Amino acid sequence: MILQELALKKGRQVAGHNIQSWAKRRRRSEYILDNGLRSYGSGRVPVNQLRQELAKEHVKDLSNQQKAKKKARAIDKDFFLSVLGSSATKREARSYIQRFTPSEESVLTPKPPSEKARSCGVNLGGFYGPAAVQESPRFIQQPEKLSKVSVGPQLHVALVKIRAPQTLDDETLNGIGRTLAQLARLGLISVVVIDCNNGGLPSPKETRDANWRTLEIEQTNRLIAAIDANGETGARLVDNVIGVSEEPVRPGFRHTSAHVTLRKLLMTPLRRSIIPVIPSIGYTDVSQTAVPVSATDIVLALTKELAGLPTELLPDEDPMAVQERLQALRKEVSLDRLIVLDPLGGVPSTDRDNGYHVFLNMEQEFEPAKQDLLKGLHPHTPGNALQAPAKEGRVSDISLSNPFSKFVDTEFGGPKPLSHTTDHGSPEKPKVDNWYHLQNLQLVRSVLSMLPPSSSALLTTPEEAANSGKDAPFQAARVGTRRQRNPLIHNLLTDKPVFSSSLPVGRLGHQTFMSEVISPAENITPTTFAKHGMSVTTFPNPKFGRWEPPAPGKPQLTLTDSQIDLPRLVHLIEDSFGRKLDVKEYLKRVNGRIAGIIIAGEYEGGAILTWETPPGVKDDGSPESRARMVPYLDKFAVLKRAQGSGGVADLIFKTMVRDCFPQGCVWRSRRNNPVNKWYFERSRGTWKLPDTGWAMFWTTPDLSLDKQLFLDYEGVCRGIEPSWADNKAILD
Repeated sequence: MILQELALKKGRQVAGHNIQSWAKRRRRSEYILDNGLRSYGSGRVPVNQLRQELAKEHVKDLSNQQKAKKKARAIDKDFFLSVLGSSATKREARSYIQRFTPSEESVLTPKPPSEKARSCGVNLGGFYGPAAVQESPRFIQQPEKLSKVSVGPQLHVALVKIRAPQTLDDETLNGIGRTLAQLARLGLISVVVIDCNNGGLPSPKETRDANWRTLEIEQTNRLIAAIDANGETGARLVDNVIGVSEEPVRPGFRHTSAHVTLRKLLMTPLRRSIIPVIPSIGYTDVSQTAVPVSATDIVLALTKELAGLPTELLPDEDPMAVQERLQALRKEVSLDRLIVLDPLGGVPSTDRDNGYHVFLNMEQEFEPAKQDLLKGLHPHTPGNALQAPAKEGRVSDISLSNPFSKFVDTEFGGPKPLSHTTDHGSPEKPKVDNWYHLQNLQLVRSVLSMLPPSSSALLTTPEEAANSGKDAPFQAARVGTRRQRNPLIHNLLTDKPVFSSSLPVGRLGHQTFMSEVISPAENITPTTFAKHGMSVTTFPNPKFGRWEPPAPGKPQLTLTDSQIDLPRLVHLIEDSFGRKLDVKEYLKRVNGRIAGIIIAGEYEGGAILTWETPPGVKDDGSPESRARMVPYLDKFAVLKRAQGSGGVADLIFKTMVRDCFPQGCVWRSRRNNPVNKWYFERSRGTWKLPDTGWAMFWTTPDLSLDKQLFLDYEGVCRGIEPSWADNKAILD
């Protein structure tokens, strides 16, 4: 009766709540006596038991909190060690902060018309028309005028492609998840594409395993678990964002069958700092059937979507509206990097002592790198046969229904047998790995061609990407790093490769013990950093002839030559050195003895190299005089806005050492010049000239064995007079 009356007066919910409360009190007050009888009351024994249980739960909660704090501290320690191990300079750190500091951006969004603009609050009768007409719905065909509304900071995104994750152990995959979480903490959120292709060279009649979809989902979930276990950054499976067109695809790397069906499915997790992980699964547009899609196609589709590239316009679309929509999309996301994690690592090179390209200037080195890989794929195909089809189809769609057959059709003009017979009758197999390297190289070229010049690409192994704050063995006798650098973290903070491309091979390896004998080439990280880069022009071109000392009666290059833009060259020198050049005196000194000129880009950097006659040697053009002439780096300049970024100095120095003067040259620098550390790392030797303020550097091998040549180098560095307009007796 009591419960019924209570339910009638205060409702069923209150009555139900009181029943639960009474039941709890009964359980607390009920206890069993020693004789087995049930007793009720408010005895102290149940209360003590309750207190003990509460105390145990409290201790358990504290223990869990302590474990969580220890895990968080370990994650923070690992994060800070990775950041500190990047060795970013002040200039690089300032550039990173300026780029990744959140700043409010405004995009164009529809703004409804204000009511105050229609009415002033005074009864004007029917001046504006009847209220029913004013408040009636309007049907407008043209889009409303857009106004700027603040929506938050711009997202910095990296596209990550991981190949063959099924071959990686849990420790390596967990390290990759930790690195991706650290990138997110540093402001670069990733979109990951899983590529389970590890079956070797595809055949024209390639068939996928019946369990391909299960494999893709399993590996995707493995990576998601690895990311979730490292910090606050989470990950999400996004397997319904890629659509596949069933219509024939036009040739070209931008025209792929894969496309992003709904942008919101991609942007929602990104806005919440959640990493989308996409398996290589797509759904046909008409039948919505799940089909395997090449990871390369997915990366290209994501690139076009995140970069806000224009799609095919419909006949009734307004071009201005499309332009405004694309501009809004580009302000929403900044696609900064492409990261390719491949078990094979970076792009190999046969003409590099370390075996890999450390830095790829795609503007200049893409074609040579591609031809080098094609020779390994078809070792007995003549070089001209490889280059001719490549010019006809410059860029191919390498991953349509059958990527390998499409690639071979474009690059070679049709399928060719991959096995050849040598002179001894034994078949020689091609380098199958080169097919994957060609795919990665073409993918980098295709993605960077759709992005701004500031974007970059990084190709490395999963093991290197998993390195984070690990100590390396110490060795005091070699130049190297004290801690293994994570190439992804280092590249984000510095926008450079882990090692400079112009460094000698002996200074590229990690630390090893004194007792270990490991060649530098075997110990180099197989990582390639690529940018769209810039062209490097050399006058005269060393490919057509080696640079030689000037000979009487032969035309010589001068700075006033029509192919040299002298005003821009003078501006480059003055901007780099911060001093005015006495152009007249300088031309008088160098014209007639110029060995060559190297120009990077649109005069962002350059070098002037000359032939100098040592003291005591007659400059009469005789064979004896020409044999004693010294190759001298007279001016090495980079615009201040290009210093420390883009690798301009590395491009010039690498061209000088490898192409122009492979036998070495000499130059001088002020002893207190801050660039001397950079010179010291790239030279084969240095010496501070006594009684002067100069330091002499050279790249000539075994110079210490040639006393006469060393004295000639010293005499040239001592004797050259500066050519500055201030006429001050200070070192340049």
